Amino acid sequence: MLLWVPRRGPARAGFAVSRQIRGAVRRNRARRRLRAAYRWLAPAQLRGVDAVFVARAWALEAPIEALRTEMAHAHAAASWSAGA
Repeated sequence: MLLWVPRRGPARAGFAVSRQIRGAVRRNRARRRLRAAYRWLAPAQLRGVDAVFVARAWALEAPIEALRTEMAHAHAAASWSAGA
């Protein structure tokens, strides 16, 4: 899930993981996987929005490529909606 706010300049990102993902170790792993996927995005794509990515349970099991693809699509849609 992606929550976003349009802004000028480089993008900023936050990563939230609900306690519905049981266990601190599992929540931290989900957060690390989201951060790793976000780092993969090209800097040119990262303009015009502040984003908060909310991890779901499938983020623990999905291949990192699937996370990257989902994140790129969500970020592109948010950037397009924001007019960036």
